Amino acid sequence: MSGHVFVVGADLTRMSCDDVLVPTDRSLRVARSWAPLFPDELITDRQAEGDCIGMSWSGDERVLEVPGSDSRRAWLVDTVDDGGRGLPWLLDGAREALAAVARREVPEPAHGRARRLVGLPALGTGWGGAAGQRGALLQQLLPVLREAAEEHGFDVALVLRGPSDLAAAQRVRRGEEGGWNLPGNLRELAEDLGERARRGQLALFIGAGVGAAAGLPTWPQLVDELATRSGLDDGLREGLARLPPQDSAALLSRELGPEEMAAFVAERFGPGSYALAHALIAGLPVQEFVTTNYDPLVELAATDIGREVTVLPYEEARPGAPWLLKLHGDAAHPESVVLTREEYLQFGNQGAALAGVLHSLLLTRHVLFVGTSMLDDDLIRIAHQVRTALKTQGSGTARRTGTVLALREDVARARLWEQDVETVAMCPADGEPAEAARRLEVLLDLIGCLSTPPTGYLLDPAYRGLLNDEEQALAGTLRCVAEALPEDASSTAALEVAGLLRRLGHGSSAADGEAPPPDIATRPRDERVQEQRPG
Repeated sequence: MSGHVFVVGADLTRMSCDDVLVPTDRSLRVARSWAPLFPDELITDRQAEGDCIGMSWSGDERVLEVPGSDSRRAWLVDTVDDGGRGLPWLLDGAREALAAVARREVPEPAHGRARRLVGLPALGTGWGGAAGQRGALLQQLLPVLREAAEEHGFDVALVLRGPSDLAAAQRVRRGEEGGWNLPGNLRELAEDLGERARRGQLALFIGAGVGAAAGLPTWPQLVDELATRSGLDDGLREGLARLPPQDSAALLSRELGPEEMAAFVAERFGPGSYALAHALIAGLPVQEFVTTNYDPLVELAATDIGREVTVLPYEEARPGAPWLLKLHGDAAHPESVVLTREEYLQFGNQGAALAGVLHSLLLTRHVLFVGTSMLDDDLIRIAHQVRTALKTQGSGTARRTGTVLALREDVARARLWEQDVETVAMCPADGEPAEAARRLEVLLDLIGCLSTPPTGYLLDPAYRGLLNDEEQALAGTLRCVAEALPEDASSTAALEVAGLLRRLGHGSSAADGEAPPPDIATRPRDERVQEQRPG
């Protein structure tokens, strides 16, 4: 069974993977940003220009498995071409590394994922010497990764940090066929949602199912963990299963006490590694996000690609900046968490302002629901209120306001919600949940590819090879504009033009002989502008 190649913006030291390829040279020096992947005792020399790993090569090998005790495994890959061997040599190193990874047995992928996930950066674009050939590297590396995914059956995540790198990679993918193993209806859906995202008409609602891929508990698991922490006897624990989840949480909260409950929420849902799905969601050109989750993983994933997401209602919204509404509270503010039956009832009375934000999105955007079963009482109430508002006078009809990406087909639930949203299932009712979740990731990957503006690399000299004649002429003219802008420009017009040039890739590469950055790039500010139009 063939694996899939994802392209995503993320930090490989914080994204949940089973294996991570780390670029190095013959002296086993790695960029400082990779340090979290290595045990402290393996780092023998810490320098500003990079850390040295206390291992050694054996002959001409180019891949070393880094010993470790956790499930994630790091692999050192020699990518520094100091002999002028060019891109074929780099690509051979990627093949050798992926073959070595395949030989390591992984009984169960992290957090129950259907396939093992191998993450890697664009090998060789830092110290490796291919910084000025990024376009050619991406065009040749992506097929190599697809061949490995097909041969070995694991999934591969090509992780890029710069906006121009992501835009260029998505352009390369759009020009190729067969990159996504999805049925026709899901491909059509991706095209529709990608177009809505490009036009500023898409908003996202993120449910608890997304967090499960990062090891966060589902409702039944959460109740079980709370019961264990509270020390309930077997009889009471057995009875919890017969109660609605909010009532089970209410009983357990009473047993634990408010301080212990707050400590549990802050610990269990605090910062940690985020899943591939978090990174895929955070990278979509969407400005408005809503979630009932308590964790900060979407915000962390967004920050790692330069998107500073404002968290509402705890921070002040900034004009033109993306925001995320925490509808049921935030683990960083345990007193705000909505978990028990009483807290749900209080939210219905006191959370009108927060619910009103989702009302507004359902009225003015197309809301994509990811990772939710649509059983939440607050969602049901909000959907009913919007349905009532949208009914045409005297006709009794209303338009659909969103799309629900369900894991498995549920005909009855889809029929129940058909007045409000279209429900699209990833697999039949008897399908495996893990495979359905993986198909959802592939769908999000395609939406991200189709919605990424194909202009973010236009002025990045590393990607000149991707430009056609018309684009090269346009890029030349815009570079003249960039040269005409004074460095100390302060007028509104000049700042606006400078921002546009940055969004087109100006100043984002070290392709013209400057000192190349490490493979895991610094965090550039994401200045994407999204149109805001009524849905």
